[in-house]
Amino acid sequence: MATTADYGLGPNAYPRGWFMIAVAADVTPTPQAVHFFGKEMVLYRGKGSGRPILLDAYCPHMRVHIAKNTTSYIVRDGMQVEGDSIRCPAHGWRYNSKGQCDDIPYSTHGIPKSACLKSYTVEERAGCIFMWHDMEGGAPDFDLPALSEWDRTGEGWVRWTPDHLGTLPIHPQEILDNMSDIAHFAPVHGSTGTVYFENVYDGPIMRQRFGSGHRTLVDSDTLLETDTWYTGPGILLCRMEGKHPSLMMICNTPVKDGEVRVWFAVMAKTADNHQPTREEAAIARAYHESGLAAFAQDFELWQHKEPALSVLQIPDDGPFHKGRIWYRQFFHPRERAAEFQNRVNGSHITLRGKGEVMQVA
Repeated sequence: MATTADYGLGPNAYPRGWFMIAVAADVTPTPQAVHFFGKEMVLYRGKGSGRPILLDAYCPHMRVHIAKNTTSYIVRDGMQVEGDSIRCPAHGWRYNSKGQCDDIPYSTHGIPKSACLKSYTVEERAGCIFMWHDMEGGAPDFDLPALSEWDRTGEGWVRWTPDHLGTLPIHPQEILDNMSDIAHFAPVHGSTGTVYFENVYDGPIMRQRFGSGHRTLVDSDTLLETDTWYTGPGILLCRMEGKHPSLMMICNTPVKDGEVRVWFAVMAKTADNHQPTREEAAIARAYHESGLAAFAQDFELWQHKEPALSVLQIPDDGPFHKGRIWYRQFFHPRERAAEFQNRVNGSHITLRGKGEVMQVA
């Protein structure tokens, strides 16, 4: 297992950005323990607001894990979550959604100023829970993707049901390398007659534009075209046009340095300006299963590969070096982000038109 330091990405072990941490339907007022970025955290839905709340898991009083308990009477009596606040099961210290202790039930001397838990910025969007992570503790410096198709069911869009694919024993660098990797599409995914392949870097956005035939997904005279982009280091989206336009999402979130958790989901537009019928929804699920089968081809490779700390790159490969420079911005202090962006911003064309290979430095 290779770490951030092994890849030479920067001084921070974990990247800055938006990351998926749960499927929204799985988050309830019952606190659950989650582990990301090498930390134990507690995730729950407030009874007052109904919104998801994410806090560090260990009570500063005596370092008890707030979520890992079923036998305390605070838990058994249903007293652990009150409004948006949560009580430690050991002594009943209560913390609000900002992580500040607002009640010690037996104290006659007030609440210590240091009685607080770290809280995290969390957004619920498109049936998913996303957190903002920054080892420096800063506020978000780029936006979470809109994912507006989720609210357009009246226009024929079928909402996705994300699949949790478990963890991979690799650094997410290996996953993001796919954005530059033109050469794997034919042997792994069955692409044929690739017509164009382009990477575009624009600040916190890394994009891949790709057009080719395919052995099974399109007719022999039809071009399969995809527009795929990362918003920051943790959220990939891919638009595919055609008879049923679709939006695919792949999320990777570090569990610890060198291990990542992965989710996959697809939304598809299967109706024309009306709520999809059950039969039309089944078409969208078929798109999901088809996309998942293609992603599983990558997933299997990642499960069993050694870390590529450097790439033995040839001219016909995509711009791996550009993608890795772009990725480094998230492992450095944010004031240095522009330094890495300026080194790669713009279009880098690997294949243009009728098979013309063209590397742009």
